[in-house]
Formats: sequence, C-alpha cells, structure tokens
Amino acid sequence: MSNVSVNPAGEKFPLPQAGDYTAEMARLESLVKQARGEGKEIVVVMGVGFVGAVMAAIIADTIDKKTGKPSKFVIGCQRPSPRSYWKIPMLNRGESPVKAEDPEVDPMIARCVREKKTLTATYNSDCLALADCVVVDVQCDYTKHHLGNMKTGEAEMSALEATMRTIGEKIGPECLVLIETTVAPGTTEFVAYPILKKAFKVRGIAGEPLLAHSFERVMPGREYVSSIRDFWRVCSGCNPAARKRVEKFLREVLNTEKFPLTVMDRPIESETTKIVENSYRATILAFLNEWSLFAERNGVDLIKVIQAIKVRPTHSNMIFPGPGIGGYCLPKDGGLGYWAYKHILGFQDGDSVFKITPTAIDIDINDTRGLHVAELARDALRNMGQYIAGSSILVCGASYRQDVGDTRYSGSEIVVRKLTEMGAEIHVHDPYVEHWYELESQDTYPAPGHSWSRFFRNQADLTHIRPSRDLPASLKDMDALILAVPHSPYLQLDPDEIVQWAGGPLAIVDCYGILSDAKIKRYFQLGCEVKGLGRGHIQRIKEEVRAAKKSS
Repeated sequence: MSNVSVNPAGEKFPLPQAGDYTAEMARLESLVKQARGEGKEIVVVMGVGFVGAVMAAIIADTIDKKTGKPSKFVIGCQRPSPRSYWKIPMLNRGESPVKAEDPEVDPMIARCVREKKTLTATYNSDCLALADCVVVDVQCDYTKHHLGNMKTGEAEMSALEATMRTIGEKIGPECLVLIETTVAPGTTEFVAYPILKKAFKVRGIAGEPLLAHSFERVMPGREYVSSIRDFWRVCSGCNPAARKRVEKFLREVLNTEKFPLTVMDRPIESETTKIVENSYRATILAFLNEWSLFAERNGVDLIKVIQAIKVRPTHSNMIFPGPGIGGYCLPKDGGLGYWAYKHILGFQDGDSVFKITPTAIDIDINDTRGLHVAELARDALRNMGQYIAGSSILVCGASYRQDVGDTRYSGSEIVVRKLTEMGAEIHVHDPYVEHWYELESQDTYPAPGHSWSRFFRNQADLTHIRPSRDLPASLKDMDALILAVPHSPYLQLDPDEIVQWAGGPLAIVDCYGILSDAKIKRYFQLGCEVKGLGRGHIQRIKEEVRAAKKSS
C-alpha cells in the first residue's frame, strides 16, 4: 500500500503514522474544549466527499438566530486511505476537496476554517467520542454484475456498516446519529440500528441509540450549496427522542423557514421517499427512450414533441434523456429498493413485484442509450463512406449534466467505451472537466474491479484520455463529432466554424437536441452527415438539401 495520498492536482500528502494519532486527538480535544466553552454544539461529519464536505461547511457556517454567533463546531472525518486522505489536509488549509461550479463553496469553506474557526478535519475517528451529533455521509453504492441487468446487482453496504460499527464503539449515549446517505429502504432500522444497539450493549450502555435518517437532494452545478441548505428535507427517527433531536438539528442548520421539513413516522418511509422520488424520474426518462426510438424511425422530432407537450403545466417537467441520465442517484437508486426488498426485508417475489423500476434503471444507467449513440455514429460515418474502426471521434461533453463537471455515471462514458471497443480513436472536450476519473483511473475507480471497463474490450488506452478545453484544436482532423452534453458553449456552435476547424466535412451526432433545424440543414449543405437521438426528421432535412442541390 502507498504511504502517500495524491490529490487531483498531483500534490502528495504523507499518510499519518501510528504515532500521530495521540497528538491529533489532543489537538481535537483542545479545539472542542474551546468550542464547548463558547456554547457550540460539536458535530462530526463522517465522510468529506461530494456531499459531506459541503454539508460540513454548511453546518459550520450556522449562526444562532438569537445571539447571531456561530452555534456549531464541525469535525470532518475521513478514513486515511491513499485514495482519499488528501481531503483532510486540504480542508484544514481552508481549501475545498470537491470541485464545484457553485461560487459559494470555496469561500464558505475558507471562511469557516480560517476566519470563524468552526471547521476542522481529521483522520482520527476517536473524535466521535467528542460529538453531540454525527452526520453520516459515507457512500452506499450499487454494483451491477451484468451490463443491462440491474437485478443481478447488489448494494455495497460494507463501508456504511463499518462506519456504523465505529460510531457505535465510540459515541456517547446521548449523541444523535444522522444518516444522510441514500440507502436501501430498511437500512437505518434493520441494519444500522442493530449495529449501534449491539455496540451499546457491549459497552454496557442501557439507553437506546438516537438514530435518524434524512436524505439530501444535492444537485451539482451553480446552486450546489442551495440544493443542500435551501431545499425541502424529509427526516425521521428510530424513536421519538431521535425524531425530536433530528428535527431540532435540521431546523438549526437548514433554511426550514422557507423550505419546511417533512417529518415521517419511520426511517424506512424517509428512505423509500428518496428511492421512489428518483425511480419516478428515471422511469419517465426510460419512457421517453421508447418514444425516442419511435421518433427516429418514423420521421418525428421528439424535441419538438416534448416542447409542445411542456406548454401544458401538468407536463412541464418532461426532460429529454440524452445519451443516459447519469449522475450519482438516478442510475442506481431504484436498484437499492429492489435489492432491499429481498435482502433486507426478506421478500422473495421481487421479480413479480418490480417490473417497471428495473427496466427504467437498466435504460437510464446508460446501458442502451449510450450504446445506441455509438450505433448512430457508426451509421453516420458509414453514410460518408467511412468505417468506425480507425476513425477519429471527438466527444463533446464528459459530464452527466449540462454546465457541471460531474462525470459520475455519465452517459458519455458508455458512448466512449463502446466506440473504443469498435475500434475508434476517441478524443474528449469538456469545458468543466479536467480529469475523467472513470477512464483515467479505471483500474481502481470507483473500486478495483468495479469500472465499466469490465464490460467492454480494448479499454486499456482510455487511461490516457484527458479532456481538452480547446475546441478548435480538438476538432482538427476529426472524422466525427458527438455532441453528448448540452453545455452552454456548445449551444451556439456555428456549423461553418466546426467544419473549418475539423478541416472538412464530418459526421455529427446530436444527443440532446442541441442543433436547430437551420444548423442541421447547414451541416448537410457543407457535406456533413447528421444523426440525432429522437430526431427522425433529420432525414427529411437531408432530402430537402439534396433536392435543392439537384435543382440548382
């Protein structure tokens, strides 16, 4: 095992040694003593990743409404592994360990660490003994064993279970434990609570653990902080005392005056709320996948169809699925529900009960949409007299969503992997992504053996891909351009410039309805071939251009 941890910028941080833990705990005890003397509540946030780091800062930024003074002292705790330890020293310098487009993130973390002195970070989990409240933001992933089959997958519970054991061994009996992680329904009551209860019994603690659940609805982008702090929350507790404590805590740290709390009777109800919420959205997108294929094959522009429908207020939230919905939640959360029904709740008829959700997830985890994009690229190149094998293709957009740098479960990843398997030489442009870790670190990320590379051939060279931010240079000598994400810079691209930068006509694949009819027409006039997800009318435009050329 490596004795250093390297951050995304390449800076190396030596891992703590056994002799460092005593001094680290003494540092924390001194800080906590001072904070308690100032009347602050001590909060430990377990996991300072995508959600935990910003949640820790939001809590640390909390002001007592009566006194106007900071009311919380927060310790962010991260396991000192080579993969993630670097987040600790970065946070302690007042630097965000997560890349965010929201301009509020970096100043808030810097303010809490350097000025307010309400936020620190540590690798020493003994800090749990100092906590009045512990917020758990440890990931609970869902691993698929077969591409296109969610039902054979499983929830990755080991990290969460290990964290709960550590918490149970170290917290005080009156400490509130709040699970913020999206988990399989039943996890809080039937997995986490028994772990805490058993640990309390071993320690001779007679009281009941104060365990609660409240999932986050974080949305990457420029409203990242607001999506945590200024948004509706659902919460619940394993017993009345826990429910009362979690309500009080969330009302203090979140903007519940404008965005009231919804308090559920049991954690399984809170957990199910998140799973159903995201499965519902995934199902709508899967539904549109069917009509996308219908549109392509029957001369219909699904983009115009959706726009026509959205004028009706009851249908105003319809979203075009693109090459796959992506993001950390939608592609996996339904799988957590399906898995929990059998493995936590003990029912054996999951296949007869769950029919729609598994189908939707298998589509929206990009297994079919991304593969179909590769087919469109193949067909577009074939129409230009070229094979996909040996062709140079630029994929514009590595992230899963417009104007963010989040590549988790990106539909573009499946597109890239399938085109690579088919023999294409792939290049990537994205104005928001510096490192595409799912490719760059595919041997170890998200965990050894868990990369989507295992489902495809000839993936080794993808570790060398680095997204470019120079579009004209990236387009030089390309045979095809895939517009995979509707980033703002892509919406205004001019066909004449694209062809000029490429050095000649090329195949264009539009995954998100980025191209207007006028631009599609211009590409054809310039000798390009155009395909699009859900855009069956493109053939009609092509024929019109052909007819105009003949008549002239």
